[in-house]
Amino acid sequence: MKVQEIMTSEVITLHPDMGIVDAAKVLMENHINGAPVVDRQGNLVGILCRDDLISQQKKLPLPSYFVVLDGIIPLISSKHIEKEMDKIAAATVSQAMTPKPVTVTPQTDIEDVASLMVDKKIHTLPVIGTDGSLVGVVGKEDVLKILIPPEKR
Repeated sequence: MKVQEIMTSEVITLHPDMGIVDAAKVLMENHINGAPVVDRQGNLVGILCRDDLISQQKKLPLPSYFVVLDGIIPLISSKHIEKEMDKIAAATVSQAMTPKPVTVTPQTDIEDVASLMVDKKIHTLPVIGTDGSLVGVVGKEDVLKILIPPEKR
């Protein structure tokens, strides 16, 4: 079975300059876990998931240090801390989204999608056509639906 058989073609998208509160409302009102983020030309620039929004509610991890010969070596990189701070303080979608998301094509096998979702802890995958345009999304719910016989859906 291929992605094109289970994907959602009518995609709800977000824009990079959209406020976080508005984006959260879109996700909640549409009962979706995430949505692709597209620029004004419709190009995919990222994805925003509920996890990205929930990260705003967490505490900033304090870096652990390792002391060697009076030198302090952080165990968490400063880039990691900076990235966490940006997500916590995000006011717009572009600040909270995951840029350059993992994508699939309509011809991708469902088994490959399932592996990506499990291995990379991804809930929503944008589907990109041969011309690079966004043609759909596939989520965990779409994958789970194939386990249920059509007459019982």
